Amino acid sequence: MLLMESTIKASGEFVSPPVPAPPARPLADSPTPSIPGEGLRILLVDDEPNIRKTLVICLEGEGHQVTAVGSKLAAQSAASSQVFDMAFVDLRLGNDSGLDLISDLLALNPGLKIVVITAFASIDTAVTAIKRGATDYLPKPFTPAQIGLMTRKVAEIRALEQKLFSAREALHQAEPEIEFNSQNPAMRRLLALAKQIASSSATVSISGETGSGKGVLARAIHNWSSRADKPFATVSCPSLPAEPLESELFGHKRGAFTGAVRDNPGRVAACEGGTLFLDEIGELPLSLQPKLLRFIQDREYERLGDPATRKADVRVITATNRDLKTAIAEGRFREDLYYRLNVIQIEIPPLRERVEDIPALSAHLLDFFARQNHRKPLALSDAALAALKAHAWPGNVRELRNMLERAAILSSGDVAGVEVLGLNAMHSTHAPVPGEVKLGDPVSLDELEERHIKRILEKAPSLEEASRILGIDQATLWRRRKKYGI
Repeated sequence: MLLMESTIKASGEFVSPPVPAPPARPLADSPTPSIPGEGLRILLVDDEPNIRKTLVICLEGEGHQVTAVGSKLAAQSAASSQVFDMAFVDLRLGNDSGLDLISDLLALNPGLKIVVITAFASIDTAVTAIKRGATDYLPKPFTPAQIGLMTRKVAEIRALEQKLFSAREALHQAEPEIEFNSQNPAMRRLLALAKQIASSSATVSISGETGSGKGVLARAIHNWSSRADKPFATVSCPSLPAEPLESELFGHKRGAFTGAVRDNPGRVAACEGGTLFLDEIGELPLSLQPKLLRFIQDREYERLGDPATRKADVRVITATNRDLKTAIAEGRFREDLYYRLNVIQIEIPPLRERVEDIPALSAHLLDFFARQNHRKPLALSDAALAALKAHAWPGNVRELRNMLERAAILSSGDVAGVEVLGLNAMHSTHAPVPGEVKLGDPVSLDELEERHIKRILEKAPSLEEASRILGIDQATLWRRRKKYGI
């Protein structure tokens, strides 16, 4: 292309290079690496209209989405309303300095990669730009090939960051990957529906009993979708009181509340282009429900302590083990949010209704935990498999997972028998617990309180119910859990 053989001057005009000989390492002749995934969202800040025009042509020609502005104020406004992957910032913006803009842009978009461009290049300004948080520095005049290499470099960095984010989330969950190969007709229909709707951006509501695999299915839908190379994150709605949960979702500005010592972009911003899974959505505080509804409808939100309206492209998947219609009737859940969440409804059958899946699922889980514990492959005895099929499974797949992890640890040979499954102990409500503290034992009140809270949390179906049993509000329970590291 003629464009690729030209140079962008400080004036913004395209001209042929005065010397026809190529440089020692010709950029235009180098192999062109592919840009991972979709194009970047790029903010271009330059007070020269000609440079903005020519750079927009160059960048959009590579498939990027470009927002071009000519002032510091316009750049701040653009960065406060949407998330960018990359920014080209001119060093001189009229009476303002592009160097001063770097910290402002990073505060608004913490993951932003900033490239400073200038016709007044010097070592000092380059060092200052990098110290203030810029990713790179590009002196004018520069070629479109140099711009192309810079954007591809940033695209690769962003792709690696997103993979690292998703990997950390998966590691945090510490769950074996579940294979979705069911012999149960209802489960097979469910999986076919999940794969069919994965390619859309529709909100999905997954229902089912505790431990049935709602989170695993949510991640599978993400992996089957076009968003698979973007971040996936889980937020447990009952895990935090209203204000910390709002900060976890939408982020906050430094000083927004006591303890907010730095800006937090929030999970919505971190999942840009990807999927946010809201577990146990029925426990979402009523005060947060209008904000979630607005985000799902308009893709708009505000961070705590920051009036700027932001946009984000994030798919929302929710899960619940509760009857939300009952919660609506009791005034604990908004009806308009309920219908907005239930665009696609998927109900996972409990494990006891798909007994035919237990052999394959058990073999997969037992193999995973054997490898995790550095053992040779294990198999279930016929008696153990028969016992698993006969079990009622009140804890569903999660209970099966825990049982087989126990079996992989306790089995002495290559075959796991009934005796290592712990079925009898699980049915005993008064079985002694090693190290259990009883009333009157010589222990501190803090230790007694910690153990009591742990026991109640193990038995209660939700944090709301645990708070009711303990006779404290959810905020107090959250502080106790934080105190004891529960």
